[in-house]
Amino acid sequence: MLFNSFSYALFLPIVFILYWLIPQKFRWIILLMSSYYFYASWGPQYIAVILLTTIISYTAALLMKSRRKNRLYPKTILILSVTICVTILFFFKYFNFFTENLSFVLQKLSIPIQPFTLKLALPIGISFYIFQTISYLVDVYRGEIRAEKDFGIYAVYISFFPKVMQGPIERGKKLLPQLHTCQSFQYNQASYGLKLMAWGYFKKLVLADGLSVYVNQVYNNLPSYQGFSLILATFFFAIQLYCDFSGYTDIALGSAKILGINLTQNFRAPYFASSIKDFWGRWHISLSSWLRDYIYIPLGGNRVGKIRHAANIMITFLISGLWHGASWNYILWGGIHGAYQIIEGFFPWNSKTSPFQRNKHLHFLLCFITIPLTFLLVCFAWIFFRAATMQEAFYVLKNMFTGITHISVYLQDCALQMGLTFNHLIFNCLPILLLFIYDLTSLKTDVITFISRKRFFIRWPIYIFILLLILLFSEKGVSTEFIYMQF
Repeated sequence: MLFNSFSYALFLPIVFILYWLIPQKFRWIILLMSSYYFYASWGPQYIAVILLTTIISYTAALLMKSRRKNRLYPKTILILSVTICVTILFFFKYFNFFTENLSFVLQKLSIPIQPFTLKLALPIGISFYIFQTISYLVDVYRGEIRAEKDFGIYAVYISFFPKVMQGPIERGKKLLPQLHTCQSFQYNQASYGLKLMAWGYFKKLVLADGLSVYVNQVYNNLPSYQGFSLILATFFFAIQLYCDFSGYTDIALGSAKILGINLTQNFRAPYFASSIKDFWGRWHISLSSWLRDYIYIPLGGNRVGKIRHAANIMITFLISGLWHGASWNYILWGGIHGAYQIIEGFFPWNSKTSPFQRNKHLHFLLCFITIPLTFLLVCFAWIFFRAATMQEAFYVLKNMFTGITHISVYLQDCALQMGLTFNHLIFNCLPILLLFIYDLTSLKTDVITFISRKRFFIRWPIYIFILLLILLFSEKGVSTEFIYMQF
């Protein structure tokens, strides 16, 4: 069941009505049943994996709590339970990648061995809920939260349907208390949630799905393209991926909000970042903060020597790449971002004592350089994220500037290769411009709240305009999957 499907359009109102009609003490049952139904719609067999993960982490947390006086016992339980969770993730997501690469290495050493692979379907959202269980277990061990006693509530925490497929990766300290709190229906909160969902659908159906046509056209048949076509397809992919993932997140946050539950903000205008470090404070925030708190800081963070600090950054980003997929493309993509951050550390304008940071005017001028530069660096890394293989990624890098010496021909060839006309460009650039204005405004204010406070004759034309854009620009009757579902 996709967020952008007719079945979800029926599912969510039913859950909403049942949830607010029944007494508070029974609402967790509605959430649990609806979450498991939603998850089972992708395949009943997936229920066994998420249920097993839930039982293991729930039991381990209670065992850690019961023997807290004995320091060795809770640590042993933590290591064992986290190992089991990681093993589950490894088995489904990385086993074939590991055996294929091991076989390749052994063959290079003249040890003939064929890779042993398994034909297993990757459970939807497994990377997200496994990381969530790990953070919960670590937080219980550290004493930052109490072990949840109510199994039903904890099962909802792991499987809550708006975020189970693509996050956000919720922390127990934020979501679990909300599942216990007596909620009362609030019109303003529900209204905000619906408007946030509408904006998410605009990003997904109009921008992400619209741009995917050109991105797939090029990246699915790279040998047929060269020159500016490769650059434009990469730029379109950067926008597509952002709108696809953040669009999903907006729909997830909106779906939860109409049920009185607040999930973690996962994006904050990432393409207005002034550095790679700033980018990762704005992009997939729940993952980047997870990696910071459970990988980077335990490794020593920046409280170590320069070489060790650089190694900590690189390890963290390599894990980030591997989390995204069992492919060397993703690992290299993570390594590129790690290298970016290490190199950034040598530039004086990033220092808090730098005049560029202390002087508002200098900082403003610097942003005119660093924001476009950061975006270009991010787009360069996206090539390895989007290309199917390393060979295809290097093909893009090798051929993207072919013919650039004759700029007019360079641009005309792109239009001919991709079948782009002036009308096509306007058709795609207008929604991108609207996205740009929204994100730029969101840096200073909550756009939805700002519009909601305007008078009737101002805000309703805006709502109708967005709905018309969704109806006119989106592909009719097409329900496309979200990109991050594969992770």
